[in-house]
Amino acid sequence: MENVLRPLTVLGGAVVLTLLLGWVVDLALRRADARHPETPLWGLLRRCRPPLQVVLLTALLRATYRETGWWIVVDHQSGIGRLLTLILIGAGAWLVIHIASAVVESTYARYATSARDRAKVRRVRTQVTLIMRIVTAVVVVVAVAAILLTFPSMRTIGTSMLASAGIIGIVAGVAAQSTLGNLFAGFQIAFGDMVRIGDTVVVDGEWGVVEEVTLTFLAVRTWDERRITMPVSYFTSKPFENWSRGGVQMTGTVFLQLDHSAPVRLMREKLHEILQDCAAWDGRDWSLAVTDTTPSTIEVRAVVTAKDADDIWTARCTVREQLIGWLADEHPYALPRIATTQAAVLPLQKKNGAVGHAGAHHEPDPAVTENADGDPRTGRG
Repeated sequence: MENVLRPLTVLGGAVVLTLLLGWVVDLALRRADARHPETPLWGLLRRCRPPLQVVLLTALLRATYRETGWWIVVDHQSGIGRLLTLILIGAGAWLVIHIASAVVESTYARYATSARDRAKVRRVRTQVTLIMRIVTAVVVVVAVAAILLTFPSMRTIGTSMLASAGIIGIVAGVAAQSTLGNLFAGFQIAFGDMVRIGDTVVVDGEWGVVEEVTLTFLAVRTWDERRITMPVSYFTSKPFENWSRGGVQMTGTVFLQLDHSAPVRLMREKLHEILQDCAAWDGRDWSLAVTDTTPSTIEVRAVVTAKDADDIWTARCTVREQLIGWLADEHPYALPRIATTQAAVLPLQKKNGAVGHAGAHHEPDPAVTENADGDPRTGRG
């Protein structure tokens, strides 16, 4: 009977104590969250309950598994102890990552709710994302190292690796040159405020919004929902357009090719009327002017402003569409036209240069050519 009750007592006691401690911690965090709703940390820490319970249960079993008295535990005591140690190290790393994530997210949430400058909020978001990735990578590396150190054979391998660390470091540095370059470029982007999550950028002629920033690559979501993945070293080595730097407000232009008779003054009044009814226009500035002329047309430029890249696109399309429609309906003569007429036929000339009279017979001159319709004319015509 004792052989049955003892293991049940050890295992059952560990499980009950783990559940009890988990419930107490969760209750304390819930009450703290209710007393301080302005601080999201306590609510975020409640997500750490599963890894916390695994750590508690593993630690209790690691301390009491020998007390079960089972023959299988006695025969495999060292193996079971090492297995529980490995689980404890993995669960501890899981718990540390969850706690770090809760602290980082809480800090960002409090800053985002209090900050008024959205550009700074996006910058902090980018930095927080990269910091969390670095913390996760460090914790995982430390956990793996701790796991390897539990095996005596791995300690010998580690000693030999340290002895040849110089050669391995040189080889790894040459082999991973591009990877390390991207890694340092990721740090430069995160803390150099070059580009942030949510920024509107133009790279390689593609317009899009920065959707994800990691230590090695950056993802840009284009206007047609495509994703462009680029190494972060691109943004530290090549020029690119960042439309969100210095504020997200933008100025856009609309160019129209029109006839010389276009009513520019009326167009200016119509542009103001169109912008008054355009929700995308932010009201900061607008203008319309003739910026160039050619023998057949004039170039009219309309300038509008908007609060961000999406609205400037909408405002430009609205102005272009309504101005062209208004000209077609009210002033069709202002639209560009291609003047065509039948080519004039010049009188034939003789070789001696005398001009022939109407109705007279002339010999063909070798210098005479034919036009596209078969009508003869002189090479000078």
